[in-house]
Amino acid sequence: MAARKKIVVLTGAGISAESGIATFRDANGLWEGHDVMEVASPEGWHRNPELVLNFYNERRKKANQVNPNPGHLALAQLEDKYDLTIVTQNVDDLHEKAGSTNVVHLHGKLFESRSTVDENLVYPMDGWELKMGDLCEKGSQLRPNIVWFGEMVPMMETAVEETQEADAFMVVGTSLLVYPAAGLINYVPRGIPVYVIDPNLPAVTKRPSLYLINEIASTGVPRAIAMLEKEFN
Repeated sequence: MAARKKIVVLTGAGISAESGIATFRDANGLWEGHDVMEVASPEGWHRNPELVLNFYNERRKKANQVNPNPGHLALAQLEDKYDLTIVTQNVDDLHEKAGSTNVVHLHGKLFESRSTVDENLVYPMDGWELKMGDLCEKGSQLRPNIVWFGEMVPMMETAVEETQEADAFMVVGTSLLVYPAAGLINYVPRGIPVYVIDPNLPAVTKRPSLYLINEIASTGVPRAIAMLEKEFN
């Protein structure tokens, strides 16, 4: 039996926005009314850890109230026929809720906490709340397991390796402006089909078999999948 084709999908804030999760940064550099550096940087954490904890507590509460949309669900269904890896810039768990089992979170996971003295000590969170005084096993305050501005992106190497092996590549709901994630497209093997889906299409260097789909994820992902299946058959 022939090996299953490998599809790698890079997703960004646009796919989660359709489910009701606020995009990371709006036009004036704010995230839910906060300067992003207050709530998404090591400096912000050192200045006011309680503000940061409360901010992500609210994000978790919101994430618990929303559901995957047809874009997430269509991607999850690809696992029935293909070897699928989703590389996401999103910290929510909507891909997992939709049924995707191989999700690489570049920017961390909203529903995990980690030690402030040992980044290898990571803990799943049952509820939505992380408080001052919640400690790791080494006695240090727990913080959100989120990759903040200025921090290393530990899963980038895995994402690059997956991308280099892809038979098809999709970009869904991302501006391709946030690095290093935006650079992932440069590792896509030459000649394989690339589908870019977004109502505000990002600038993408022209290449053979590049398909630009000017739609939201809910309609654009199923359209891309139909095109991809024609390409493979």
